[in-house]
Amino acid sequence: MSILVTGGAGFIGSNFVLDWLAQSDEPVINLDKLSYAGNLENLASLKDHPGHIFVQGDIGDAELVAGLLAKHQVRAVLNFAAESHVDRSITGPGEFIQTNIVGTFHLLEACKAYWQQLQGEAKTAFRFLHVSTDEVYGSLEKTDPAFSETNRYEPNSPYSASKAASDHLVRAYHHTYGLPVLTTNCSNNYGPFHFPEKLIPLCILNALNGKPLPIYGDGQQIRDWLYVKDHCSAIRTVLAGGRLGETYNVGGWNEKPNLDVVRTLCAILDELQPRADGQPYSSQITYVTDRPGHDKRYAIDATKLERELGWKPAETFETGIRKTVEWYLANQAWVGNVTSGAYREWLEHNYGARA
Repeated sequence: MSILVTGGAGFIGSNFVLDWLAQSDEPVINLDKLSYAGNLENLASLKDHPGHIFVQGDIGDAELVAGLLAKHQVRAVLNFAAESHVDRSITGPGEFIQTNIVGTFHLLEACKAYWQQLQGEAKTAFRFLHVSTDEVYGSLEKTDPAFSETNRYEPNSPYSASKAASDHLVRAYHHTYGLPVLTTNCSNNYGPFHFPEKLIPLCILNALNGKPLPIYGDGQQIRDWLYVKDHCSAIRTVLAGGRLGETYNVGGWNEKPNLDVVRTLCAILDELQPRADGQPYSSQITYVTDRPGHDKRYAIDATKLERELGWKPAETFETGIRKTVEWYLANQAWVGNVTSGAYREWLEHNYGARA
């Protein structure tokens, strides 16, 4: 038996694959189409690992997925594959619709057909775990209670709308066809292998290169920050013991305004790798025009996951952000390889006009 991980060369997916194989002998079939954020360098340590089988391909390729499921006797599918950047979804929503909605549909179809022909214990034990986001719930005011699993969906960007649609499809395949599904909705992840288009790695990279640290609006948008390895442990927990058809919110219990996050990583960089001129990295902070429809606050109530399955995060924001900065300082070659010309062109397109 084995598990099939989709999007396993991306940020969260690759961390999951690495952690899984560090703790389990069960093989991983890793399906990733290697779009701009999918990077085999994330998995370099698994190059000769007999339990890691990488396949380049799209979750929308039903024939490919069906073949992998049958050949490797897959007992669980974990769907990390997604286009996941709000800014990119604003300038080019089509890819998000295609991957997050249409791709998930084709993946569900292939998994349903495979599961329906299984027999006995293999059929009973099969799981489809869909990894989603807290952004499907919309935005909160500062005094609102955190998102629970019963919050209604109110997505505000093409990205979050496409993820909301995929969540609805997963739910429908459970209630209509009986497919044994689980869904997790997580808060903002950070940690090793994070593609540097997102706030934390972008600001670490820009700080070290003497570039402005772009802060949208006044920087008071609040997010709940979840260290990626804590997220991976939560997914393993839900896969092992989650109730079928249920949704589990995964959060770090770490609400921070974006500006505070950037100031914290600047202070860590001041300590670990001071600027040559002695000035603080925070002097590079630059306020830019806010993006359209920017949600004010996300906050996850992960009480259900702790109550039912005993999970809670191991890292505080302070310990996790330090580990993250240390990782980027120690892995500058990885950063250099992923920041291609296309990446630099996108940065200029997204931030150049906002200055």
